[in-house]
Amino acid sequence: MRTLICGSIAYDNIMVFPDHFKNHILPEKIHALNVAFLVPEMRREFGGCAGNIAYNLKMLGGDPIMMATVGDDIQPYMSRFEQLGLDKSCVLHVNDAFTAQAFITTDLDDNQITAFHPGAMNFSHLNSVADAGQVKLGIIAPDGRDGMLQHAREFHAASIPFIFDPGQGLPMYNGDELTDFINKADYIAVNDYEGQLLQDRTGMNLESIAANTKALIVTLGAEGSIIYTDGKQIQIPCVKPTEIVDPTGCGDAYRAGLLYGIVNEMDWQAIGQLGSLMGALKIAQRGGQNHRFTRDEIDQHYYEHFKSRIF
Repeated sequence: MRTLICGSIAYDNIMVFPDHFKNHILPEKIHALNVAFLVPEMRREFGGCAGNIAYNLKMLGGDPIMMATVGDDIQPYMSRFEQLGLDKSCVLHVNDAFTAQAFITTDLDDNQITAFHPGAMNFSHLNSVADAGQVKLGIIAPDGRDGMLQHAREFHAASIPFIFDPGQGLPMYNGDELTDFINKADYIAVNDYEGQLLQDRTGMNLESIAANTKALIVTLGAEGSIIYTDGKQIQIPCVKPTEIVDPTGCGDAYRAGLLYGIVNEMDWQAIGQLGSLMGALKIAQRGGQNHRFTRDEIDQHYYEHFKSRIF
């Protein structure tokens, strides 16, 4: 029961500036900004939506296959996929390109300056859903614009159910394009901000969007999430994490819970609760792929919070 994950594979380069940006930016010179920040602390994390979702789904015991485009600098990530036993057969190497990556500098006030280079991600349309063979479920996570449009058409034409998860890619599309995604997708997953933007651009309210799908999932951060399905709204509580360290990748962890639950035909209350738990387990670690749990440990955490077993 393979799950096809269409999305980005990226490196996150995270730097810490041990001062305050405001001490080094002159307001009267903002029109001619030329600054340099010494960042003695830096780390590189494995990231990207496809990589993060696949990592979490594998941890749950799922069978993910990633569909993404990467550049000439991908070897360390490829080695990681091999160590984790992740299927990389649909990860396409684009010559003379960098793998997508973010460069994030944070100061002592947690202000951030981020630069994102899409690199090989812009060639995501070179991959085809048909290349993955037999899959039971798919997800379209943030990726190259043309690739997301193409993969939605391909999933729909092949009658493969899929989740539309536009994420930070949502602003790339106009109302008609987003409406087309909604009409093709079986499930939609957004956070509350994305949900509002989706309504503004399509002219549809959440109930109308949900009526076009099997389920609309709206995550609300610390307030939990809401699943709109069959004319009902299912409230999913937030699982309290052991500590809050880094929210990067929490949405991807949640979506891995969705995918696992849908493939295994769990009820929506349990699916949402599993997603919530996966997000809470991730937030206690830095980066999108540094939390490690066995299935038995995840099952025990689920039991402690919800008094039932998931596996």
